[in-house]
Amino acid sequence: MNLYDKLIRECSELLKDYAVRPLPLDSKGPLWETEEEQRLIFQKDMAYELGGGNLPAVSALAYTSQAAEQDRLLLCGPDLPDLTADSPYARLTVLHIDDKDWQDDQAYRVLRQMEYTRYHIYPRGFMMRISTSAGREPVRVSRQALREGLDFSKVGQLFLRAYRQHPQVRAVSLLFITAPGFPYELLAEKAARMEAVTGSLDKIFNNLVMDCRSCSLKPVCDEVEGLRELHFTRRS
Repeated sequence: MNLYDKLIRECSELLKDYAVRPLPLDSKGPLWETEEEQRLIFQKDMAYELGGGNLPAVSALAYTSQAAEQDRLLLCGPDLPDLTADSPYARLTVLHIDDKDWQDDQAYRVLRQMEYTRYHIYPRGFMMRISTSAGREPVRVSRQALREGLDFSKVGQLFLRAYRQHPQVRAVSLLFITAPGFPYELLAEKAARMEAVTGSLDKIFNNLVMDCRSCSLKPVCDEVEGLRELHFTRRS
């Protein structure tokens, strides 16, 4: 699974002028509390919103077969306790997958199952307001949760645990971004292209389009190395 690797490299290039630091991973300590379902955080209880108003709120997900020895949790910009007002926000997730898991018709279904994981993570005091149609993922952060110690390390570990529930996932690299001035709009473009690659896989594995000339995703196949080859392999 190297279809997303070029996009992953391009995302890394966006970070070259910004400080990125690792966040602590405590595999033995208790995890931050989660809710059974999304609990509303009203404005009167909110400290601030990540991606609030017209600020960027980007979520990007990519898959790779590149080896990773362990999970990584990273932050570019201020942590939650250091923010005092609405902030731009992005979350970039890379799932490291074994190649052998992508050789059958279940590949696309498994990819989507992994993606939909984000709809079932409810950290207390961290209300994600996901809009797939708008391509945005703003977050409301509770004042009470901040007083009790909520930070990106605690939130991130919940994401890591949830993604690692999928047996195909060998490791997770998760990056939160709140840095002022970061090119969020460029990251949003790459997130949209990642989604387009996944959409192309849907058509390929379900044999929905046999003539490349009539496929709306032809530009994606033209750009992403290996995608066209996969299509022709499926047709043979």
